[in-house]
Amino acid sequence: MFALDPAFSATSHLLTDLDLCQARLQDDARYPWIVLIPRRAHMRELEDLSLQDRARLMDEVLAAGRAVRALGEASGRPVEKLNVAALGNVTPQLHVHVVGRRADDPAWPDPVWGRGGVLTYAPEDLAAAVVAARGAFGPI
Repeated sequence: MFALDPAFSATSHLLTDLDLCQARLQDDARYPWIVLIPRRAHMRELEDLSLQDRARLMDEVLAAGRAVRALGEASGRPVEKLNVAALGNVTPQLHVHVVGRRADDPAWPDPVWGRGGVLTYAPEDLAAAVVAARGAFGPI
């Protein structure tokens, strides 16, 4: 049975459940950032997913990319480049980060991980971000 690692609950907000993944907004307002967590038990690596689930994950990564771009537009900072990564070094449960980047963002051109302090969303900004992201997750 799928169980969400508590680290995700502490650092992100539920957006929606897709066919395979739970989509969550990373609580760092510096970047439009969605984390996809496959709702399958005991997944650590991409290779742990079935062939069908790997294909579904790619479709959901593309949908998350659209949602990340919608987050950028909603904040007045359009996304110039999408970064997609499945790291798992800190939280081993299989997950994929989809992060919108700009040449003027705080970490550019480096990775976002471990770069400066997190800037959590203000309540009104969080509400607007959730609406923008959910609206972009149309049919996959």
